[in-house]
Amino acid sequence: MADSDEDGRREYADEEFLDAIRDGHKTTQKIADAVGCTRQGADYRLRQLRDESVVMAEKIGNTLVWSIRDEA
Repeated sequence: MADSDEDGRREYADEEFLDAIRDGHKTTQKIADAVGCTRQGADYRLRQLRDESVVMAEKIGNTLVWSIRDEA
């Protein structure tokens, strides 16, 4: 479960984003809806996770479709 920081904003755990992807929510907006954050917030965190090689994204049309990288 997410906590709030000192400004009262909710902090979302990485696992919430990964669970949303595992549950079949693949687009940024669907992941944001599942987690309960804004699309912009989800996009920011998903891009961080991509940079950390946790997830990967494929652009289909104008939409990014997210998946979890295989653990080798």
